[in-house]
Amino acid sequence: MAAIPSESHPQPRRWTRLLTRDVAASVAIAVMWIAVTVTALWGPDIISNSATSYTRLPSAIVVAFFACLATRWVAKYGLGPRDTDTR
Repeated sequence: MAAIPSESHPQPRRWTRLLTRDVAASVAIAVMWIAVTVTALWGPDIISNSATSYTRLPSAIVVAFFACLATRWVAKYGLGPRDTDTR
């Protein structure tokens, strides 16, 4: 009997994996800031009433604060240096 060589699937190129990671991180950051923009345009306000004062705060400020934190995290781990391990 003759041995039939098994077909091996080629490994994706390293630059393709890196590009995919960069694109995914960039899209995630863009979507976060689009959410902030949508909240600023059509989102509700945070209203606080007391006996002597009335405060109105756009909710986009709170959303922007958390988007800023998330952007830093995604940029650090999604766009930061990569491990050189080629498993």
